Amino acid sequence: MSKQISISATYMRGGTSKGVLFRLDDLPIEAQVPGPVRDALLMRVIGSPDPYSKQIDGLGGATSSTSKVAIVSKSDRDDHQVDYLFGQVSIDGGSVKGGFIDWSGNCGNLTAAVGAFAVHSGLIEQDVLPNNGKALIKIWQANIEKTLQVHLPICEGEVQELGDFMLDGVAFPAAEIAVDFLEPTSGVLFPTGNVMDDLEVPDVGVLSATMINAGIPTVFVTAEEIGLTGVELQSDINSDTARLEQLESIRAHAALAMGLITHLDEAKIRQHTPKVAFVSKAKDYVTSSGTEVHAADIDLNVRALSMGQLHHAMMGTAAVAIASAAAIEGTLVNRLCSGEGNQSQSITFGHPSGCLKVGAIACNPDAKQGVEHWKVKQATMSRSARILMQGVVKVPPRVLLAESGDNQENSGASHV
Repeated sequence: MSKQISISATYMRGGTSKGVLFRLDDLPIEAQVPGPVRDALLMRVIGSPDPYSKQIDGLGGATSSTSKVAIVSKSDRDDHQVDYLFGQVSIDGGSVKGGFIDWSGNCGNLTAAVGAFAVHSGLIEQDVLPNNGKALIKIWQANIEKTLQVHLPICEGEVQELGDFMLDGVAFPAAEIAVDFLEPTSGVLFPTGNVMDDLEVPDVGVLSATMINAGIPTVFVTAEEIGLTGVELQSDINSDTARLEQLESIRAHAALAMGLITHLDEAKIRQHTPKVAFVSKAKDYVTSSGTEVHAADIDLNVRALSMGQLHHAMMGTAAVAIASAAAIEGTLVNRLCSGEGNQSQSITFGHPSGCLKVGAIACNPDAKQGVEHWKVKQATMSRSARILMQGVVKVPPRVLLAESGDNQENSGASHV
């Protein structure tokens, strides 16, 4: 029986998510490159795959929001300080033997943590930081090959973590961190070539849908068309197996329509993208914490699923998709917003834990040229981040012996 290996790691909350963050150089040499060894190691850190779906023997929290890893390194790209690779770890493995890590998209919430981690871990030179004020950290997001900007508060030369900014979905206040997603589209903004589509889903029907690729590929449908109100909480959805199957079927058929997969079965190993969200006009509701949200204070209601479960708040990248869709006339989100057709650069939407204000700048130099000429220049939102624990994480050494055939379905295409 050999001893466990120790790996330097930092456990952080970023936005409404939390995960384990690593410097690339701190990983065992076998795991510093994409492949089955890296996947096996990181899954073991989180405690997956777990047939009990609890991740008791790891740092995961048995939800999509808490089953995350990030690898950060100094960037050799011009005008960027660090590279950031995100992995969404499956919990029970589903029907995929041995579980998997989905490397197909970004985590917008953890982006705020990445900026702070880069400073804490020495990846940012101290002499480029202000003694007091805001540090602009430019991050290359390796999954989607896009630039992110984090406006990080600095106090007396150190990251300011504490403050009075409240983020719905997080119990305690912290310092506010603004995050910019620059040109957040990977590939085509509207993969189907339309701002609205009729999406045919067997046993569900033909749904009005907007399928957009901004922040993260997302399909929006109306709550009403699938028999929901739009103000549901986690307990209303996650305890309903038939409803979850319906929403997963919508997600899988949207993935096919968006060209993200070539066969429906591939959706099983691509659970991180696309996201599926259902929207409704602004309505009064009570949040999961018992707070009343009034329709007059929001532009619409949005609920989104992550890794097969309704999210307790809203994923950061999905919020980018919401903001982008709201800024483009004719999308489902834009049509349901208060002030329909305004292409507002800023909206506030209601989610299960409260409200979130997001903004996006979209343009089409000549709308007559067609939907393919729409561009999203930037999306912005406020997050917060805090170190929860730092030191070393322990893992059994046999994870470094992962056979080359393991996890090949989704071992990632990262170049970090």
